[in-house]
Amino acid sequence: MRVLLQRVSRGRVTVDGAVVGEIERGLLLLVGITHGDGAAEAEWMARKIAGIRVFDDADGKMNLGIHDVNGRILVISQFTLYGDGKKGRRPSYINAARPEQAEPLVEHFVEKLRSTYSLYVETGIFGANMQVELINDGPVTLLLEN
Repeated sequence: MRVLLQRVSRGRVTVDGAVVGEIERGLLLLVGITHGDGAAEAEWMARKIAGIRVFDDADGKMNLGIHDVNGRILVISQFTLYGDGKKGRRPSYINAARPEQAEPLVEHFVEKLRSTYSLYVETGIFGANMQVELINDGPVTLLLEN
């Protein structure tokens, strides 16, 4: 499982011109699932996201987590995180899990963030052609993988 985490001052996802998810200050998470991923990986990643300290404290140090700043999360599924562009000009997506595996795991990840860690989470629509807008704050961008 890979998550590209971006600290944002705002984020929004639209599908067919309609806003389907929108947050103010928080984290925008692009989530990719690979073949060997299961519930354990999704739960590990939820725990990591809930505890990661990427927000500035009063001294300007990244010592605060999402709960500390009353932040929100926007989760977007993105199979292209497992794209491989090493050979040729067209990336291969063979390492990305098929939708029937990936969609339930992304949903499980979101549910863990909501239920176990009491986080406010908005989402895109799995498999849809989405337009994602964000203002990266910092910029702070991390690639997390398990």
